[in-house]
Parts: sequence; C-alpha cells; structure tokens
Amino acid sequence: MTPTAHTTRGRRIGLLGGSFDPAHAGHVHITLEALKRFDLDEIWWLVSPGNPLKSHGPAPLELRMEQAAKVMQHPRVRILDLESEMQTRYTAQTQRALRQRFPFARFTWLMGADNLGQFHLWKNWEAIMTSVPIGVLARPGERIEGRTAPAAQIYRHSLLKGRRARLLASSEAPAWAFVNVPMRDISSSELRARGDWPS
Repeated sequence: MTPTAHTTRGRRIGLLGGSFDPAHAGHVHITLEALKRFDLDEIWWLVSPGNPLKSHGPAPLELRMEQAAKVMQHPRVRILDLESEMQTRYTAQTQRALRQRFPFARFTWLMGADNLGQFHLWKNWEAIMTSVPIGVLARPGERIEGRTAPAAQIYRHSLLKGRRARLLASSEAPAWAFVNVPMRDISSSELRARGDWPS
C-alpha cells in the first residue's frame, strides 16, 4: 500500500536513502537495528535514481528496486522510489518534499558513520540537520571518523547519548544519535567487484 498523509499521521518513520547498488544483508542488518535502537514505527528505503557524489551511475532503478524487495522482507519496512517520483536529486530537496507530502509524519534520517564523515559536503547539509533528527549507525572501524566529523563537532551539543537514542524519533531537530552496531563485513562495491552485480 502506498503511504499517504493520512496513513502516516503520527508515525515515527526512519528514512534510509541510497543507491542500493545492490541492496544486501548489511542494509537489512542496519535497518533492523535502527528500528530497535531509535524506537521507530517503520523504515522507508529510498532507492535513489543516482548519487550526486558518485561519478558513475548505478544499475537501472527497476533492477535495484527488485533486488531490494528480495533481500528486505519485513512488515515495517517499505521499498520506495519516491525520489524518482518527486524528481528530487539532493537529500535536502527530498526531505523538504517529504515533509510537504506527509506533513503529519515524524521522520528520522538514517545514515552510516561514513556518510556522517562527509555530511558537511552535502548540498544544504545544515538545512537537513536542523529540519529532521538524524540517526547514525557506526560499524567497527568507522566510529572515530564519524565522531570527529565536522558535522558532529558543530552539532555536538545536539547529540543524544546512550539510552537517550531511543528518544530520537520524538525529538525536535537539531538532534542526532550515534550508535555502534556490529555489522556484517560486506558492501555494495565488493559485490560489484566480485561480479555478483552489474557495474
């Protein structure tokens, strides 16, 4: 069922954006952890048409959507191509369009610590930080990079520590939480390099 302004009223929804090129067990793992750690009602995978920070394009959107639906089967997770539908290219644009379309939902943006490390390079990144809570999931080896990131330093006073991370989805931005998650040692780039996915 396609989400509407009515069906999302009051829902705490995590947004995990990316090219998912391809989606794999690591994406599933952080999604399930985010549901639990941030006390979310559901999570939307926003499969993007392409990543503005990457020089080469991903596999066709239809193929990536199909793969995502195969690996992520959970009643509280939706696989959506809203960025393509809404014609948004950057996360700040997507956030703004989602808030207009679903004005009664409570969104939380989800990202890995590697993304937090380069978050200050994203277009209008401070507009994102001040408009939606952000949940950061860190793999072993990425924790220091994430915690010392420029965005983390600038907004260090907005960090919800420890058990307070469960309050993130109900918090007013700017608010963010950083949780350590033991992850499966797999990445989309490795799957492409092995020839398990079209590159």
